[in-house]
Amino acid sequence: MSMDHSPAARTRTAVASALAAAVMTVLPGCGSATKDTGAADVKLPPVGAAWDYQIGGAYTPPKGVRIVSRDRADDPAPGLYNVCYVNAFQTQPGEKWPSRLLLHDKKGEVVGDPEWDGESVLDITTAAKREEAAEKVGAWFKSCADKGFDAVEPDNLDTFTRWPDLLTADQATAYVSLLARRAHDLGLAIAQKNTGPLAARRAKTGLDFAVVEECGRYDECGAFAKPYRNRVVVVEYEDKGMAKACDGFGDRLSVVRRDRDVSTPDDEGYVRDVC
Repeated sequence: MSMDHSPAARTRTAVASALAAAVMTVLPGCGSATKDTGAADVKLPPVGAAWDYQIGGAYTPPKGVRIVSRDRADDPAPGLYNVCYVNAFQTQPGEKWPSRLLLHDKKGEVVGDPEWDGESVLDITTAAKREEAAEKVGAWFKSCADKGFDAVEPDNLDTFTRWPDLLTADQATAYVSLLARRAHDLGLAIAQKNTGPLAARRAKTGLDFAVVEECGRYDECGAFAKPYRNRVVVVEYEDKGMAKACDGFGDRLSVVRRDRDVSTPDDEGYVRDVC
């Protein structure tokens, strides 16, 4: 694997969103489709289908699962809709990035994620830096496409909410828009990862669906459900959040409960449940 930690456990503090109270529209049809927001013809995940979050390690999907998300170092699951996890806004331990593409604080120090040793935040503050970072991440997208994945899940879109004195929502929007174009050029759909306030910018970002951690726990599933026409896959890590996600959205979104380490079935801490 390309990770030395359990990536799904990187769940961030939820960002308050005025969209959370929006009225949800339930759309008919649960089959996969081509992209409905732009010119690129890409395959979208089926609405409301059973799914599994396997970014902590690949294993045979449970019966009935139609959507799987796996780390970019793993192979896709045969016959299913496969999403490729890529850490696109921060570095992974062991990766080599030029210093000019790493975010520096006002003291000139590289900004590291305090929750994950070895991860530094990418500098997306200028158009030139965004283009250069997107080129490197785009090469990982190509690897996902070459393996047969249907979509990519670029993680840590929410970095601007955690370092608001150094990054902005507009910069994140511009950067993820570049990633969307690269994904579409490769025939891949691309997900918005968390970050409810940016769901309203879907037309600008060009993102196709959403992968959301703990929107039940933080009452923000509605921020994604309406703009993405219920094409949202949700992972909850706690019983209470799972109950809220299932009660409010279990009949329209794809919801799964996993353990925070996103472990495999042969692990003692493995947890998987559905609505």
